[in-house]
This record gives sequence, structure tokens and C-alpha cells, in this order.
Amino acid sequence: MVRVGHVVLAAVTVMATPAAAEVVDATYRGTMVCDKLPFTSDKMREAIEVTITGGAARYSHVVRLRNLAVEPAAEQGTGTIDGQKIDLQGTWKGGGREYAAKYSGSFVRRSARLKGMQTWTDGGKTVIRACAGAIKRPFKPFLPRNKKQAAAW
Repeated sequence: MVRVGHVVLAAVTVMATPAAAEVVDATYRGTMVCDKLPFTSDKMREAIEVTITGGAARYSHVVRLRNLAVEPAAEQGTGTIDGQKIDLQGTWKGGGREYAAKYSGSFVRRSARLKGMQTWTDGGKTVIRACAGAIKRPFKPFLPRNKKQAAAW
């Protein structure tokens, strides 16, 4: 009788615990929405791709200054993973304009919400704009298996 009580208590404890994020080495894809700049017509929604390996990250973010044209160079950067937190820093330069970007967020399950800012320099003027977005990795069965996992099969 006592044993059954412990099993039920253990099951309730496991079910009551919130789902922790598992930050897996993978490529996470998503979008970032950034505020309007003085020289753009509207907010911009662009793709971002973050590759995580160990406690390090590298990313690429599309830059678009006009409605249809993608800039030839993408924003590039690196970052760190500390438990469930991610911090990214990068830069972009093109056509006399440039900016430095900082984004951070936290993982929940297999995705992370990102918030941050870009500090633009254009013709001697500085403009700061806010950005927010999300990245998500594929489900584990769709991730490439490493050699260790493949050998176990």
C-alpha cells in the first residue's frame, strides 16, 4: 500500500514540473521583426538562422532596406548559450550604412523568443531600433544523427 502511494506521488510530481527546454545542438530558424527606420517605408520582418554547437552560437539575419530587395550582405554574428539563455551579437555594413546588433532570449521547449536592438549609423546620425522574434529547431527525429547515436542503432 505504501509503495503505491509513492508511485502515485512520483507521477504527480513529474507531471506538475513545467517542461524544461532542451537546448540541442542544431540549426534554429525563425523571423525577426524590427521597427521602422527613417529611411524605410515600414517595419521589416526577416529570416534569422542560428546554429548552436556546444555553448556557442553563430547566426545570419537577412537585411532588407526596401520592400522587395534583399541586401547582398546579411547581418552576421556570434553568441553564447548559458543554460536556457541565449545572447547574440552581430554587425552589418552596406551602402554607407552600418549597425551593431544585440539580441537575447530564453529557450522554452525547442524554441526561443528573442528581443534586442540594432544601433544604426547612417550619414553621421545614430538611430536605435528595437527587434523581436523567435527561433525554433526541428523535432529531434528530424535532426541529423551524430556517429555515436548511429552506432547505437
